[in-house]
Amino acid sequence: MSISVVILAAGQGTRMKSTKPKVLHEISGKAMLFHAIDVSKEITDDITVVLSHQYERVESAIKESYQGIKFHKQDTELYPGTGGAMKGLSYQNDKVLILNGDMPLITPQSLESLIDGDGDIHMSVIEMDDPTGYGRVVIKDSRVLEIVEQKDCTSKQLNIATVNAGIYLIKKEMLDKYIPALDNNNAQSEYYLTDIIKMAVDDGKIIKPVFVKEEEFKGVNSKLDLAKAEEIMQRRIRESLMMAGVTMRLPETIYIDIRARFEGESILESGVSILGHSHIINSHIKSNSVVEDATVRDSDIGPMARIRPASDIADTHIGNFVEVKKSTLRGVKAGHLSYLGDATIDRGSNIGAGVITCNYDGKSKYQTTIGKNVFVGSDSQLVAPVDIADDVLIAAGTTVSKDVAKGELAISRVPLKRVAGFFDKFFGK
Repeated sequence: MSISVVILAAGQGTRMKSTKPKVLHEISGKAMLFHAIDVSKEITDDITVVLSHQYERVESAIKESYQGIKFHKQDTELYPGTGGAMKGLSYQNDKVLILNGDMPLITPQSLESLIDGDGDIHMSVIEMDDPTGYGRVVIKDSRVLEIVEQKDCTSKQLNIATVNAGIYLIKKEMLDKYIPALDNNNAQSEYYLTDIIKMAVDDGKIIKPVFVKEEEFKGVNSKLDLAKAEEIMQRRIRESLMMAGVTMRLPETIYIDIRARFEGESILESGVSILGHSHIINSHIKSNSVVEDATVRDSDIGPMARIRPASDIADTHIGNFVEVKKSTLRGVKAGHLSYLGDATIDRGSNIGAGVITCNYDGKSKYQTTIGKNVFVGSDSQLVAPVDIADDVLIAAGTTVSKDVAKGELAISRVPLKRVAGFFDKFFGK
């Protein structure tokens, strides 16, 4: 079926209480609007996003991540409302799917029933236990007759449990006919997309109700809604990964970015955060560790370790309170309390407690290179740029500011001074 998609994303989102456009607020690492775009791209390549509030900012964000998206700027002063958003649009295909940019939980599977089948208009409806506050959808003989706002409902209509979910599949010819006919003669002086339902019914058109799950068509209008949507998305991500073979301890405490990838049989302990485009392969990420935009392969991380962006770690043990940033580690042991930034460390090397690569001089970042089978003693500082060759031993407490050649011992210590009887002299007997 040839379908065009229109995503409505022009609203100000005042209830978000934010200077950031509502549709750019993130759910599991991705702007909520991008979730809608991703779903749309699985259906068609004819996608139009309707924008208005902070148009340039939202358009720029979309262009950074996607190609081929079309944009339509809604004149909200002249044509406010959801119906006004559709004015002036054109479509490549005979049917048009209208989505909302603040519905990040929709999946391709949840749209299948809406797309399939006959009917002039397919309208998503939700059956709610408590529909209070929502417009009721009046259905008879499997056809929508009308949408009645709650304030206009009769006592009988108030008992209707079906409400409008706000997603539609509409034939192009009907949009071309009804959108120009919309008016704003209502209390809000807005052009309502829902008004075309009444026009179509009056013309004898078939309006097919498609029942959908409330969770999947949940809109996000506030920071509270954002948090609730995040919980749902995180549950989906974790369940999918566990079904694919990832072990999780206390999964409800684990946060995983939707862009992260997993391979093999990895283990995630409680409190772990996997952020950005991280790639975890056959690794054990221990409790309260953070991995961000990094690759971890056949390694164990933590507990309470931090792997920062552009790090590539393989066959390595990273212990507690170790931070790795923009570094490549192969077959390394760094057990505790170290900072390894802008470093390349080769196999068999051991990083002692309290070791720091001093990679920043206040202006620029510099590289530290450590070869194979290097032992770096505790509390050593490696002042970059520095190159430490294979088979080197660096004594504890050493500051390395020059390259060290293969097989050497590097040691720098202030001579130890001992004063006999000082304890009794200082404290008294």
